[in-house]
Amino acid sequence: MNLVERVDQEAELKRILGECATGKGAVVLLEGPGGSGKTELLHRTAEHARQGGGTVLHAGCSRAESALPFGVLGQLFSSVPAADGPVARLQDLYQRLHAEDVGQDPVPAAGTAVIGPGLALLLDEMTAALLELADEAPVFLGVDTIRHADASSLACLLYLARRTASARVAVVLTDDGAAHRRLFRTELLDQPHTHRVTLRPLTEAQVAGRLAAHLERGEAERLAGEFHAVSAGNLLLLRALLDDHLACGGVRRDGYGRAVLRQLGRLEEPVAAVARALAVLGSAEAPARLARLADVDEGTAESALRTLESVGLVTGHALRHDVARQAVLDDMAPEERTGLRLAAAALLYEQGCPPREIAPLLVEADRPGGEWSVHVLLEAAEQELLAGRTQRAVAALEAALRAPVGAGAERAAVESRLVQVRRLFDPATAERHLTALSAAARTGALSPARTLDLVRQLLWQGRTAEAGELLDRLRAARPEPHSEAAALLEDTEKWLAWTHPTLAHRTHRPAAGPEQRPRPGAGRPAGRGRPAALLADALVNGRAHELVGQAHQVLKDRGPTYDLSWPEEPALLALGVLLCTDSPDAAAWCDRLLREGHTPYSPTWMAMLSAMRAEAALRLGDLPGAVDHAQQALNHIHPGAWGVALGAPLGSLVLATTRMGHYDEAGAYLTRAVPKPLFDTRYGLHYLHARGQYHLLTGHPHAALADFLACGDRMRAWGIDVPGIVPWRTSAAEAWLDLGNHEQATRLAYDQLGRPGTNGARARAAALRVLAVGGPVARRPQMLSEALDLYERCGDRYEQIRILTDTAAAYHELGDNRRARTHVRRARHLVGLCGAAPLSEALLSFPDDNAEDQLFPAGAGATDGAVLTGSERRVAALAVGGYTNREIAAKLFITASTVEQHLTRVYRKLGVRCRKDLPVELATGAAEAVLGQEA
Repeated sequence: MNLVERVDQEAELKRILGECATGKGAVVLLEGPGGSGKTELLHRTAEHARQGGGTVLHAGCSRAESALPFGVLGQLFSSVPAADGPVARLQDLYQRLHAEDVGQDPVPAAGTAVIGPGLALLLDEMTAALLELADEAPVFLGVDTIRHADASSLACLLYLARRTASARVAVVLTDDGAAHRRLFRTELLDQPHTHRVTLRPLTEAQVAGRLAAHLERGEAERLAGEFHAVSAGNLLLLRALLDDHLACGGVRRDGYGRAVLRQLGRLEEPVAAVARALAVLGSAEAPARLARLADVDEGTAESALRTLESVGLVTGHALRHDVARQAVLDDMAPEERTGLRLAAAALLYEQGCPPREIAPLLVEADRPGGEWSVHVLLEAAEQELLAGRTQRAVAALEAALRAPVGAGAERAAVESRLVQVRRLFDPATAERHLTALSAAARTGALSPARTLDLVRQLLWQGRTAEAGELLDRLRAARPEPHSEAAALLEDTEKWLAWTHPTLAHRTHRPAAGPEQRPRPGAGRPAGRGRPAALLADALVNGRAHELVGQAHQVLKDRGPTYDLSWPEEPALLALGVLLCTDSPDAAAWCDRLLREGHTPYSPTWMAMLSAMRAEAALRLGDLPGAVDHAQQALNHIHPGAWGVALGAPLGSLVLATTRMGHYDEAGAYLTRAVPKPLFDTRYGLHYLHARGQYHLLTGHPHAALADFLACGDRMRAWGIDVPGIVPWRTSAAEAWLDLGNHEQATRLAYDQLGRPGTNGARARAAALRVLAVGGPVARRPQMLSEALDLYERCGDRYEQIRILTDTAAAYHELGDNRRARTHVRRARHLVGLCGAAPLSEALLSFPDDNAEDQLFPAGAGATDGAVLTGSERRVAALAVGGYTNREIAAKLFITASTVEQHLTRVYRKLGVRCRKDLPVELATGAAEAVLGQEA
């Protein structure tokens, strides 16, 4: 690099050399902090002197040679080739210095040595030889880093300096200006021909100029502020930063980090010790603490900080860059680094610092401190959870687990908490702890609450046998009635009946009437699982419709929670209630919760919620949306971490891609390995049903029937044969219809209609469709019309398309082509919103008559549509799109009564009787803006 920023100083040195050539001797003290370019400027000045015909003597001082008497003097006199004349005499005189005892007495406090008679005689001869050499040509004598020079050489240099004021001799010494060699500096600066040249760190503008020599001007100006902030204008650090930027665009340990260590290596040991302590503590806000850790007094620590700041390593109370901190830490021996961290942790603990400040030191040390360290780590983990930093909480808990925790119960409690936290972001990483926790539970080292939490962890991983063994132990213990343990066990049994029915231990009994059911929490403590237990019990017993209000309340009340015992379960069960009851706002609640996230943040929660959102999209007939949300669910946590719950997102992917006609993609999803225990859970029902739909739509009705009947066998055996989970009866009926067995299909459809608790619109609509398709054609339109009304109430566009297609086929078979075309147009419009390609292909079999007289039903003029007001057209457009009156009112910000009035006027103007007869063309124009917002 050219020293363009040192032009003034370089010019000053050249001027001094010019005067020296005329017989005016000079001594120059070139000062500046480490890395300011002193050495480079010294070498450039020496080169200039050499090019001018002068004789150059040079030496470089080092800490390792500071105890070698006359070491610097020896470098000076041996830096030129041996020859006859003055140079040879100088070298001979130097040899005599070592061969004879010249009687110098070192004086450490002064930093130089006392010159005795013998040394004075030798120095007088050296001066004479040097002056003789200067008569031949100007002499340049340069010494770099004078603070490391030996005391004897300093005494000799002072002797020479006093006698060269009128000789052609220039002496240039570099120094960092620190408070050392005070006597030498004072006496040197007292000489009238001594000059002081100071180098200061580069300014931001100078940094920009330096960068501009290697980068585009705009980029150099943009980066100047950042480079100046990290290097503080230190040339050594700036050069390393530039090299790093050119190499990788960032800051490297091998570049900037090495430069930091070089800079630190030039400093005294107390300064380096303070730097190491600062790297461990991370901050110097408490100088006394820093001094104790560095084992220096407070004054030395403050002086060291000023030195570190002057050389560009420290700003404020910390090292300027994390790479600098890491480089200092990595440069220490492992034992030294660990010991310093433990000492720092103990010091912080002694001074009453917060656990969150102490824990990182214990984690980084990877070795326990005293007995206090475990409690500090546990408290820090809880504080990190409150702040939403789960990774730090895990690190603290792992460090606590490595410590000699003590009793087995205490260790098991730490490991149990670690598993809970790990599950938040990657359940697969929690599995490694389950074996040890299971052993602890069998010995009674785990509390009932932690054992039940462990049961859920084991079930998630598909370790059903271990979970069953622990459950049996808890049941056999017979906890005290109305105790917290009894309440938790009861709640867990209800949750098991819904999610893992094969392990549930309950008495199968008819659902109690409203007057027989206890009030929530009556006669027992309201345990933390109470909302989840009530919702799960309602789902199992087909009473989900009775708890819709409570499900909404659970979702409204949901806020930040730091009880990590499956905190998302109540919200997921509440959403399950809304889905099973065909509530129209289930998807909206999912979207809201996805936006709000989870406190502390949990990818597992986001994954489960995305899987729930995918199921909601399927029930609305939004196939592309279902695929997107299911894939997001698998992206939040990798498939291997899903355990048995993998059936939820995977089943949605299979079903959605199958209905979209992407059969190869659906088949690829079905080839993925799934845990065998999955089929003993509710998640397995979703997977089996989706696989059956794939077989059915790809022309394999026998395989489909086997999957649907397998769902039925499980649901009946588990006691959860209720609507809203998977429609196995109507799906099996469709398979029987494909096989030509209308009798079996009809029996299953009537069986579905006769099931207790069949209050949902979806289950009844599916059964009506089976009965209509399998029955006489004359009865089909009426039954399909009722099924269509029910699916419109659910908002399921996919099923609406199927009903409209079946209705069009029935009318076509009955010879009513006008009504057939009306239903086909409505179906084609919905296909575009749904993404079901196979249904779109099925509609191609119907004739497409675009004649003007077919745009509106009989009795309506071709221009009647134009007489509709804007409000009427918007309402009609949304009605054609399949929206209910309540949904239209919400979208247009009007009342449901106003919607009904608008539709009545639309029917009258167009001469139709109901919304099914509305022409699909009304969905264009002004209404497109409304539909576009919904999309």
